[in-house]
Parts: sequence; C-alpha cells; structure tokens
Amino acid sequence: MQAKYCDIFWSFFKIGTFTVGGGYAMIPLMQRELVECHRWITDEEFHDWVAVSQAMPGVFAVNMAASVGNRLRGLRGSVVAIVGNIMMPILFILLIAIFFQGMRSNIVVERIFLGLRPAVVALVAAPVFNMAKSARISWSNCWIPVVCALLIFFLGVSPVLVILLAALLGYLHSRFTSNH
Repeated sequence: MQAKYCDIFWSFFKIGTFTVGGGYAMIPLMQRELVECHRWITDEEFHDWVAVSQAMPGVFAVNMAASVGNRLRGLRGSVVAIVGNIMMPILFILLIAIFFQGMRSNIVVERIFLGLRPAVVALVAAPVFNMAKSARISWSNCWIPVVCALLIFFLGVSPVLVILLAALLGYLHSRFTSNH
C-alpha cells in the first residue's frame, strides 16, 4: 500500500511542530512516526538514514524528510515531506523575529527558555543512547566517539576530517576483521 501525500505531510508537520530543539531532538518522534506508527521504513533503515542525513550537507530534518518522502512517493513525496517539516518552524521563527524586540527583556520568556534547556538536552541524549545500542557501541568501543568529540572540541580538528578518518578506520577495521 502506497503512502498518501496527506499522511506524509501530516507526519512531518507533527515532527516539525512538536519538536523543541531541532535536529537530534526530532529523532524519537521521527522514529515513532516513520517506523512504529506507519511502518514506512524499518528500524535498521531508520538508523542508516539518520547517519546519512547527518553526513549530508544541509539541515538534518530536511534531509530525513527528503529521503523518506522520496522513498514513499518520489520527488513529490520529498517536497510534501519537506514542506510539512519546515512549515511551523518557519512560522515560529517569523513570529519570534516580529515580536522579539518586545520579548527580549521579558523575564517570563527568559525563564521559559532557561527551563527548556534541560529538556532539550534530554531529548538529544535519548536518541544518542538508542543509536549507540543499535550501532553496537559498547564499553569496549565507546572511547571512539569520546575521542572524536575531544579532538573537535579541544584541539579544533575539523569535524569533516574526523568523519573521513573515522570512515577510513571503520573500513580498514571491517576489512581486516572480516578476513579472519
């Protein structure tokens, strides 16, 4: 059964509307919508597409919407998914830009945003741990992402260089361990 355009739009509209924190915070809602509710893709495909969408230039959520929309209904499905995903965030940004000067010094607004910070951290941390499990990251190899983060943060190594080096090392590791 082929997905309907309205279902694609509505799913990505919900993802874009109800996710505070963007990118990684969207992963649990995306997984629930795409894998569990609609069964448009498998859990393994979802994790693969998350990795590819992160590596692609551009906005993570738009990359995911384009990929899933294309898988479901081709180019038109991509457009429908992207529009659904970005519609409410664009409206929110416009509203904030229009009214920001008046809210800038509002203590209530400032406290709301301060209160959202821990929730956003939790929303980002949850998918990281779930993806670590599905990527088979264990205590024996958890040092790899930690070293990558330290290289980027403290030594200023380019994330692109870290990704390319990690890809090369991963390839070499799988090549030499699969032959034995």
